[in-house]
Amino acid sequence: MSLRHALLGLLSAGPASGYDLLKTFEISLANVWPATQSQLYSELGRLSREDLIEVAAEGPRGRKEYRITGDGLAELRRWLVEEPPTQNRRSDMLLRVFFLDTVTPDEAHRYLEGLAVQAREEHAALRGVREQVIGQGEDALRLYGDLALEWGLRLTAAQRDWAEWAAARIAALPHQNSPEGTELNGTTAPTGTTGLTGTTAPGPRPA
Repeated sequence: MSLRHALLGLLSAGPASGYDLLKTFEISLANVWPATQSQLYSELGRLSREDLIEVAAEGPRGRKEYRITGDGLAELRRWLVEEPPTQNRRSDMLLRVFFLDTVTPDEAHRYLEGLAVQAREEHAALRGVREQVIGQGEDALRLYGDLALEWGLRLTAAQRDWAEWAAARIAALPHQNSPEGTELNGTTAPTGTTGLTGTTAPGPRPA
């Protein structure tokens, strides 16, 4: 996905000013494809130069209302049906989880608790978005927007549940506060290791 296709998609529902589009991004698309004011207006300029959108009306103080052109609608449809979606396979959050055996169980627990807090906050924010749009009518854009919103709600709920579960597993480890090592299954991990997997850690990784 790109910012240009997000703008084309919004304008396919009807003409809108740059300010209107920015507000829609802040309310509905902030968790899908965030954009700053400068990015949005720069992209509107490029779309206009490429004849994918055009100025439908001009108001006071230079306010412009944009609408999608036939070429713009064709580009939006091409992107939707011909261009496969990109898959973001990199996760900084999970990469850190993979190497939590290099810190103490207390530190690992705090990290996982932080993930749970973040997921709860994001879930609550999405619920707030849903509350804002309830009762605003039903059209095609709102219907599919609600499908995307439901995906976000389910994803953040799953992230919250997983982080709480993972934090609970670490909290159940014995001797979490031991400064000399972490005793697991009758063995003691050397200082500087934690053995979170249930075995004695081999020692600190080289820098």
